[in-house]
Amino acid sequence: MQPAIIPRHGKTALALVLAFHLGATPCLAPSAEPDHDGSLKRAPVMVNVRESLDRLLADEDTDGDKRITVHDAPEPGSTRGDKRFWLQATDGKRYEVDRTYYLSNLLQELGWKERAGLDVAPIDFELVFEKPVHRISRLIRTFYWNSLTRRIDAEGMELLLRDEKVTPDGLRSLYVPQSDPEAVRYYTALAERHPEWRLRVVPLTPPTHDSAPRLEGGHGLLSLALERKPDGSYTGVPFIVPGGRFNELYGWDSYFEILGLLEDRRLDLAQALVENLLYEVAHYGKILNGNRSYYLTRSQPPLLTSMGLAIYHHLPKNEQARLWLARVIRAAIKEYYTVWMSPPRLTETGLSRYYGEGLGPPPEVEPGHFDAIYRPYAEARHMDLRTFEAQYKAGALSIPSLDRFFVHDRCMRESGHDTTYRWEVNGDRCADFVTVDLNSLLYKTECDIARTIETELGGTLTLEDGSEETGAVWHARADKRKELINRLLWDAEAGMFFDYDVAQGRRHAYVSATTLYPLWAKLATAEQAEAVVRHALPVLEMPGGLAASSEQSRGPLSEQRPARQWDYPYGWAPHQMLAWSGLSQYGYDDAAQRLSYRWLYTITRNAVDYNGTVPEKLDVVRRSTDVFAEYGNVGTVFEHMPAEGFGWMNASYQVGLTYLSPDLRERLNALVPPEWLFE
Repeated sequence: MQPAIIPRHGKTALALVLAFHLGATPCLAPSAEPDHDGSLKRAPVMVNVRESLDRLLADEDTDGDKRITVHDAPEPGSTRGDKRFWLQATDGKRYEVDRTYYLSNLLQELGWKERAGLDVAPIDFELVFEKPVHRISRLIRTFYWNSLTRRIDAEGMELLLRDEKVTPDGLRSLYVPQSDPEAVRYYTALAERHPEWRLRVVPLTPPTHDSAPRLEGGHGLLSLALERKPDGSYTGVPFIVPGGRFNELYGWDSYFEILGLLEDRRLDLAQALVENLLYEVAHYGKILNGNRSYYLTRSQPPLLTSMGLAIYHHLPKNEQARLWLARVIRAAIKEYYTVWMSPPRLTETGLSRYYGEGLGPPPEVEPGHFDAIYRPYAEARHMDLRTFEAQYKAGALSIPSLDRFFVHDRCMRESGHDTTYRWEVNGDRCADFVTVDLNSLLYKTECDIARTIETELGGTLTLEDGSEETGAVWHARADKRKELINRLLWDAEAGMFFDYDVAQGRRHAYVSATTLYPLWAKLATAEQAEAVVRHALPVLEMPGGLAASSEQSRGPLSEQRPARQWDYPYGWAPHQMLAWSGLSQYGYDDAAQRLSYRWLYTITRNAVDYNGTVPEKLDVVRRSTDVFAEYGNVGTVFEHMPAEGFGWMNASYQVGLTYLSPDLRERLNALVPPEWLFE
């Protein structure tokens, strides 16, 4: 007879155990869904959790980071670190586990049992020896999405407040729009009931440009949508955070997360994400970079119609779904008019630019980030660096050139590509450029609105002010933008789309992965798509996927010109996912499959070698998670087991698998490097 599961902490742990077996809580290990092929199966092995965990780490974690990775080197003259461990069951039987990957799986399984408060628990052979692709995809589907889910309500507040972003007085601020009085009352009462949270609720009037510095000093969360339940109580509409230090809802991340959620049949959570973005447009005037007070003056790449239509495709085609889609389109139209087609983002060219408003340095950056920028100004004034920084931030120093630098820096952060040398022409000048990515996104927005009005909404859409929109008007807008993109951004000689420097009146031939955005937006001709594939892929395609830029465009690095994370050799999930889709739409399915395999191989290889790591970004040249440019790499530091992966990286894995044939999936499971499979 197998021993009973013994909880360590009484009734609470017992409840967790029951929830674990019922699959009712995201805080414990997900249930297994191994692919059975009719082979011999065996019952789980019962083990003493803490004892097994300690012994495994003592034997195999030779570098002491509480993980089992390829960096755990064997000790000379000892069996410690030899990648061979004997797991002892409670009945005295011993079971061998060897090699880094399987040992790290065992560590993760023991870690989940230990986190659940179990003294004795079953270890499933199927999970320890699970194929890597199955394991990564399963954990994303059944565990990571739940771990990344947040709500701003009574139950979810503590998890949201569990970060370092507090004000100098130790309080945590929650800004709630005055235009939502129910929310103001709810959160005010909630803060009064929980003084231990040290939560300060601040009714918010939407800021003007001049009020931005005052708001930014608060470093507070912004409230999102609440849903009133039948009993009159409220619950926060759930949303996904990227992970790690990013404990808030982000704008363009949400699109890629939605694509992953839809692959994993999490339609409810995908739709909830959009509900929160609709709330932002209604109460904050735009889809924000993130729901923090210092993001109030900054949007992010516009993808709302793409989100809405991706979800609508999965909804039953009834009146309720059409009414929901109409709400999405109305919000997109409002943001289009008031944000992207209004000053300061609309330029005299007729195309739009990124332009994060607000004054001075963006407050979310880590201490010391701008030291190299401040130093010459401080030295010229014979001032200590920290004294200079404090006085400049306080407005005591008037330095127009430094003010202009931060205008461009905030612009770059609104683009989502923070940071890059892409707009370095006599200094970083993002605000001087109309970009390929933004105008491709706006072209697709215009096409989406036109087609949706015509095919789903009866030919006209009435806005909140009573005015009507027709598809023909939006088709005309898309045609005009396409003509301007072709005139200003398309370089026929280079065979690529480039950003346009409005200040200097010329294209800037910096090769970025964004040159593929026009394929995703379906604005490129077949001839243009062929040229982009022929000219861009040879300099952007790396062993591990698409690089954010070409090496030549990035230029040489030095102590004075350090690496930036949105340039070569680094690769990001959004670029991969948009490129796969764009290439497929123009018939380059082989290229899309090859690029997706390269990317997924890099993720899978690193997960196998580094205890299940699913990080924020990758070095696609070395196929490595070792990315130390600027901010490091979120998702690479943890103990025992990864808790959440990273939002859009999780999504890229689930979506990327759909581009692979069954044969290539098996090759990926066997960790066959892509150079053996593709020319």
